[in-house]
Amino acid sequence: MPVTATLRYTSLQMKMYAGSDDKGNPIIRTKTYRSVKTTALDQNIYDVGFALAGLQMHPVESIRRLNEVQLAAE
Repeated sequence: MPVTATLRYTSLQMKMYAGSDDKGNPIIRTKTYRSVKTTALDQNIYDVGFALAGLQMHPVESIRRLNEVQLAAE
């Protein structure tokens, strides 16, 4: 049975290095911006993430695009 995937939501996620704990393990904070247009280009999402990175208190480790899809059997 074939399955189709329909793109439902897109989010921009940034992971930031917030220091280290008492054992020396890195502390990573995550900031997610929801309600990004599903039609937005990857380059545009990256550019916005890069601009927002300059406003953060902690250094940004990564900028990610998260897509949520709905699966349905045909």
